[in-house]
Amino acid sequence: MSDEIKKQQRASLLEHGSTRNEDQGNDFCSGVLVFMSYILAVLAFPVSFFFCLKVVQEYERAVIFRLGRNLSGGAKGPGLFFILPCVDEITTIDLRTITFDVPPQEILTKDSVTVTVDAVVYYRIFDPVRSVNKVANAQYSTRLLAATSLRNILGTKTLQEILVDKEIIAQRMQNLLDEATDDWGVKVERVELKDVRLPVDMQRAMATEAEATREARAKVVAAEGEQRASVALKEAADTINLNPIALQLRYLQTLSDIAGEKNSTIVFPLPIELLRAFPSSTKS
Repeated sequence: MSDEIKKQQRASLLEHGSTRNEDQGNDFCSGVLVFMSYILAVLAFPVSFFFCLKVVQEYERAVIFRLGRNLSGGAKGPGLFFILPCVDEITTIDLRTITFDVPPQEILTKDSVTVTVDAVVYYRIFDPVRSVNKVANAQYSTRLLAATSLRNILGTKTLQEILVDKEIIAQRMQNLLDEATDDWGVKVERVELKDVRLPVDMQRAMATEAEATREARAKVVAAEGEQRASVALKEAADTINLNPIALQLRYLQTLSDIAGEKNSTIVFPLPIELLRAFPSSTKS
C-alpha cells in the first residue's frame, strides 16, 4: 500500500510540474505578444489611436479578454479606456433593467383545466464578468428559464388558485428565477402575470355557474327579507291590537299620504265598527 501511495504522489508531482512548466511557457509567450502589441501601437500611433481607445456609456461596462483571459480589475467603464490591438477582445454589457414578455404558455392545471398564461419579467445584470463567463447568452437563458419556471409553477396550481393568487405566484416565480440566475450575474427584479385566458367553453360554463349562483343568492336574500317583513308585520298587528284607536290613526295617516299626491279620487277605507251601529238603530 505504501508503494502505491508513493507512486501516486510521484505522478501528482510530475503533473503539477508539467502544468507549472506549461503555465510558465504560456506566460512567456503572452508577455512577448503583449510587448509586441505595445510596439505596434506606438509605431502606428496616428492610426492606432482610433482602434486602441474605447468609450462605454454610463450604463455600460466592458469585459476585456487579453489572449483569452480576463484582465484584473473586473469590467472597465464607464468612460474612456485603452486596449491593445490584436490581443484584446472587448464585450460590452448593458446594466440597465431589461424587460421581456414570456410567450403565452398553454398549461394544464392541477384540476385538469387548460389555460393560457403569459407574464412579464424585469431583470438586470449586476456582474458583467460572470454574465459573460458563466453562461453563453445571459438574456436568452433567462428568457428560457422564465418560460420553463412559469409552466412548472402553474402546473401545481388549480384554476381557482391561479385566478386568486396571482401575486403569490409571481413572487414565487421571482424568487425561483433570482436564485437560479444569481450565478450568471443576473438579478430578477420583478415578475408579473399579465393575463390568464380560458377556453371559450370553460368561460361559458363559468358564466352559467356564476349566474346560477347569483340567482340562488338573490332568492335567499328575498326569502330572508319576506321572513323579516312577516315578523315585523306580526309585531305591528300585536301592537295595534292592544289599542284599537291606533288603527284609526293609521287610517288617517294613509289618507294624508294619498291626499299629498294631488289625486282627483281618494279611496278612504271605512272602519267596519262604524257600520255596526246602523242595524241596531233601525231595529229600535
